[in-house]
Amino acid sequence: MQLNADFAERVVVDTSTLPWVASPARLVDRKMIERDGEEKARATSIVRYGPGAGFPAHVHDLGEEIFVLQGIFSDETGHYGPGTYLKNPPGSTHAPYSENGCTIFVKLRHMQPDDTEQVVIDTTTASWLPGLVPGLSVLPLSTYKTEHTALVRWAPGTHFSPHRHYGGEEILVIDGVFSDEFGDYPAGTWLRSPHLSQHQPFSREGCTILVKVGHLPE
Repeated sequence: MQLNADFAERVVVDTSTLPWVASPARLVDRKMIERDGEEKARATSIVRYGPGAGFPAHVHDLGEEIFVLQGIFSDETGHYGPGTYLKNPPGSTHAPYSENGCTIFVKLRHMQPDDTEQVVIDTTTASWLPGLVPGLSVLPLSTYKTEHTALVRWAPGTHFSPHRHYGGEEILVIDGVFSDEFGDYPAGTWLRSPHLSQHQPFSREGCTILVKVGHLPE
């Protein structure tokens, strides 16, 4: 299966309009955003665990990134509430579940094989840093070589200068409305812009976005 699999294309997906598709695990459904492969695939998805749902222990041979959107996501290492970012490196193993249900944003098989860092950050209690322009706050989540993942908070009326993305950019709008010269993107919108793409982003009413840059091929 190939879905939005061409990294050279700019893609905008309103995830609120996507259907829920059953996974192999009982009570686990997903909204497929980007995918290259079948059940073992490079994939970006929103995944919903019903109460009591879970997966048996499995290995992530090319890693996994998770951002908890709603509810409590769990595995044998702990319980993770809304706003938690997890990075499980290539070769890591876990058996995820949710006692009362949860919704998570997940990226599978996107990591470089030698990225061995495991990360767990509760973004609701972490310290944010000032951004490059007034009105921006940044919470770095992961860095490896050219790849950077962060939460970015935009105060109402914040504008950023035009810039080009070496290695591309991927955004999930967590809350508010993010904008650029190409359109307005409300909460739940996923955007992927290719290597050397350019835009001039802003937010009229304020927003929070999950951003990953530098990970798309030249």
